[in-house]
This record gives sequence, C-alpha cells and structure tokens, in this order.
Amino acid sequence: MATVHRVPNSHNTLHGANIPYAKEIFREPKYGPYVDRLCSLRDQADNEAHMNDEPVGRDGPAALGARIDRTNELLERMLAEVAKTPSTHAIFVDAGYLYAAAGRLAAGTEDRRAFDLDAEGLIDALIDKARSIFADSRLLRVYWYDGARRRIHTAEQQSIAELPDVKVRLGNLNSNNQQKGVDSLIRSDLESLARHRAISDAALIGGDEDLVPAVEAAQGYGARVHLWGVEAPEGRNQAEPLLWEVDSQRTFDLEFFKPYITRRTVPSYETPSVPRPTREEVRFVGARIAAKWLSARGRESLAELLPGHPYLPGSFDQDLLVEAEGLLQYSLRGQSDLRRSLRDGFWEHLQAQY
Repeated sequence: MATVHRVPNSHNTLHGANIPYAKEIFREPKYGPYVDRLCSLRDQADNEAHMNDEPVGRDGPAALGARIDRTNELLERMLAEVAKTPSTHAIFVDAGYLYAAAGRLAAGTEDRRAFDLDAEGLIDALIDKARSIFADSRLLRVYWYDGARRRIHTAEQQSIAELPDVKVRLGNLNSNNQQKGVDSLIRSDLESLARHRAISDAALIGGDEDLVPAVEAAQGYGARVHLWGVEAPEGRNQAEPLLWEVDSQRTFDLEFFKPYITRRTVPSYETPSVPRPTREEVRFVGARIAAKWLSARGRESLAELLPGHPYLPGSFDQDLLVEAEGLLQYSLRGQSDLRRSLRDGFWEHLQAQY
C-alpha cells in the first residue's frame, strides 16, 4: 500500500496568510503587477499541494516545501520593493465647467468673454493643492479638456498647452458654443491610465452627470477618483449622481479663485463728439490688426485660423473687437454691420499673406 506524504502546515504560509494579506493591504494600482505575480505563484503552489492527497515520490514533500519557502522569500522581497514605489496622481480639468462655475462665482457671469482667467496661476494652485492632499504621491500631469472649433487651439489654449506638466485635450465646439466630445475624452484618459496602473488617484474637476461612466471605469481598475468643485453661489453646480459615485468630494471657495479671475471692463467710447465710422474705416482697422497680430503672434499661430474661415474662435473675436474699439474710440457693441466689416478686413489681410 502506497504511503501518502503531507506537507507540514508551517510550510504553507503562502496560501494560508501572505497572499490574502498582500491583496488586502496592496490594493492600489501600483502594486498590481506584484500581487498578480504572487497570485500566479500561489496557484502554482496550490496545484502542487494536491499531491498531499495522492501518492508521491520519496522527495515530493521536501521539494514542495522548499519551493514554497522560496516563494515566500520572493514575496518578502516584492513587498519591500513595493513599499518604495510612490503613488501617482493626475488632475483632470473640464475647462467648460471651470470657466462657467468660477466665472459665475468670482465675476458674476458664465460668459468667458466677460473675464480673464489666469490659467497658469490657477493650474499651479491646483497642483499645490493636490500636493498637500496626496502627500506621498507624485504628479503625473494635469489634463485640461476644452472645446474649440474644428479642434484648432485658440491662442489661450495654446499657451496653456505649453505649460510644463499640462496636456490640453480638445473636443469640438458647435455653433452654440457648446462643448462636444469632452466627456468621452475624459473617460478615455481616466480609464486608460487606471487600466495601465499609471495613477492611483485622480482629482476630477467637473460637474456633468455624463462623467459618471468615466469615474466608474477608473474605479473598476482600482483607481480612486476625487471630485473637486467650485462653490456655487446658490444651489449646486455638480450632478448628484456624480457626487454619489466618487470616492471623496472637495469644494473650493471664492477666496481660492479670486486671485486668478479678473472681470473685463468695457470702455465706453460712445460720445456725441465721435461720429460713427464708415464700414471701410472699420474694414481698414481689421486689416491693420491682422498685420499687427501676424508680427506679434507669429504666422504659424494665425495660420491655424484659416480652416475656420469665416468664423473666429471666441477669444480671438473678443480680442479683435476690444482692440478695434480702442483704435476707433467707438463702441462696436450692437453694431452688427460694423463688426462684419471688421472681421472682413481682418480675414482679407490674413488670407492675402498665405
């Protein structure tokens, strides 16, 4: 009759204690590859442990015990290495939400054309805030999501894209100045980074309910999602289903945003002594501004506007209007025919240069 040899319980620590402990403690995405490897080794050891119930050769139990000891040693080395691995976080900014909510809070309006946003200063402040909240973590980057006609960067978006540790991602902007495709970009990036264990924490600045699938996708891969918002003067500016899904919530008040938002003052040039300019005069001013911008902003920057003809991005159109009013000393607000002449003069000069 064959003799059945059993491995002593003291050897089976990989199956009995270490792996469950490791999976409980090291749930963060950065630990995934290590725990996956250990689970594979655990399963392999389990398969060999079935030999305990079957007749085995003379050296079977001793060899199995030695293998489990080696695997436990590997576990200890992996846990020591994992302990040195820093967590990583990223900041995801829905610029449409940020402009509307912060503008309403600090400037009393959601209209971007009515105020200036110091994006560089605000992004630095958000990075500092994340550094204090995720104290033992390093920043991957800031993702800045915005809309633009035909996904062509405006001058402001281009300047933001040039900032260190910032990546600008553009959705489309329809005729009603509504962002399209931004939510899907956020979901794609959140899910991809979480799936590849590039981040353990995500700070999401947004308020749309359509962001819920992005949150769920990232959480499904083990990342924690923290919702950051802008204080609302009244009511809420973030969807309740979004608030329910995230791992934590944080709201920033007026004092936080006030240094970075300045309401634009519209000078009044309308006086009885200033006659209404002719269309040709306004057209000439438009061409003059185009020539000035070509020199100051560079040909490459303005060349990006050409595919959007006859439309100008909102920020360019606002800058053109303000500069023209300064040169004419006359308000073009409500003067649709003169504003068309201004744009025509701008486009005519711009197209003649390319």
